[in-house]
Amino acid sequence: MAENNNVTPDEELKDENTQETVDEEITDAEDTAEDTVEDTVEDTVEDAVEDAVEDAETKEDDASGEKKSFFKKDKKKDKKDQLIEELTDKYKRTFAEFDNFRKRSEKEKNAMYEIGAKDIVERILPIVDNFERGLATVPEEDMNEPFVDGMSKIYKQLMKALEDAGVKPIEAVGTEFDPNFHNAVMHVEDEELGENIVAEELQKGYMYRDTVVRHSMVKVAN
Repeated sequence: MAENNNVTPDEELKDENTQETVDEEITDAEDTAEDTVEDTVEDTVEDAVEDAVEDAETKEDDASGEKKSFFKKDKKKDKKDQLIEELTDKYKRTFAEFDNFRKRSEKEKNAMYEIGAKDIVERILPIVDNFERGLATVPEEDMNEPFVDGMSKIYKQLMKALEDAGVKPIEAVGTEFDPNFHNAVMHVEDEELGENIVAEELQKGYMYRDTVVRHSMVKVAN
């Protein structure tokens, strides 16, 4: 018996409609699958973010708890540290006060020494003046006499001792008059000298270190 292969137009139209229906179902299935995948990915990402935030908050809480515990331990140590700081501060203050007392005492001692030394120098200066006056009266031809030579050596020795102690004469003749070092007792007219220049020294002045022991007694040119 022969098989009938002839297809009618109605059957062809039916087949085409069936194919279109299948294609539409496939497309819908693909769209549904894509939507499902996107929703699943979004949900997974959201869940991961939420988990990460929760973990971070948990760690922060743990850290905060540890920090509080650490501070509690510090608070327990604060009393000891505070006592150490108080004792250290007290020691520093006491040491500073003692150091200031030591410096003040040393300064006062030096001042007393300066006053005492200055007083002794003042008492020696008249002896120096008498040596100078006596040697100034000796004639030049008698300078080699044993007595004069001995007096000259004693004078030089005395001046060397004063110099080593910090005593030195004040420069006067030919310098400008300075009331801090000079005491003017006379004024002279001298055209060769400038105005306010020391023309003559009547009595030597001396300094002990940086302090004037005796002002120079001078004659000043106008």
